[in-house]
Amino acid sequence: MIGFAIHPRQRAVSAEAVARFRDIPVANVSDCMSRMSAGGARLRPMHDGTPMAGPALTVRCRPGDNLLVHKALDLAAPGDVIVVDAGGDLTNAIIGEIMAAYAATRGVAGIVINGAIRDAGTLRQGTLPVYAAGVTHRGPYKDGPGVINGTIALDGMTIEPGDLILGDDDGLLCVPYAQVEALYQAASAKHKAELEMLAQIAAGKLDTSWIDARLAALGCETK
Repeated sequence: MIGFAIHPRQRAVSAEAVARFRDIPVANVSDCMSRMSAGGARLRPMHDGTPMAGPALTVRCRPGDNLLVHKALDLAAPGDVIVVDAGGDLTNAIIGEIMAAYAATRGVAGIVINGAIRDAGTLRQGTLPVYAAGVTHRGPYKDGPGVINGTIALDGMTIEPGDLILGDDDGLLCVPYAQVEALYQAASAKHKAELEMLAQIAAGKLDTSWIDARLAALGCETK
C-alpha cells in the first residue's frame, strides 16, 4: 500500500563518526553548512538538555497516530535517533513517558517529534533527548498509515535514513551521510577557533579591528 510501509535502512553513519560530533555545538556545524539547514525553531528540547547525536531512523506518520512509531522503537538499534514527521500537528501527542522509557531500554540515542508529546514534566527531568514542537495531554491513535525508513523533511530540512542527527539547546540539525567527514573537519576547526576567541576575551586581548574594516568595505559613512 502506498504510504504504509516499513523499509530496511540501507546505510548509517558509524558510531565513531557520531562520537566525534558529540562535543561540537550544533551552531558550529550549522555555520559550516552555510546556515542553510535547520529542523525548525518549533522543535525544542523537552528533556534535561543532554546533547543528542546518532544515525536517523525515520518515521512518517499520520498526524496524531503513533502506530509506526511503536514499530520503530522495536526496530531501533542502540544509538539510533528516531525522527518522526507527524506533520507538525499539536492536537494529539505522539509519545509520552511510557514510550520514552521503552526507548531508553532499547538504547535509543534520542527521539525527535515533528508534533506533540505529553508527560512533559517527567520527560523534562530525563536524560533521554526528546525534541518536539509542543505539548498536549491528548493521546494518540494507533491506526496508521505511515512509513519507516523513508525520506522525510522537517521545515525544509531533508533527512534520509542513516543521516547524522545532532541536537542541543539551540535545536536540531541533519548532517547528510556523504558529508559527515568533511563537515566534521570544518566544524572542529570552527569550534577550536571559537574556543581561542573566548580565551582572548577572557584575557582582554580580543581583536575587533575586523568590524571597522567590514564597515568600510560596505561603504558605511562614519564621522
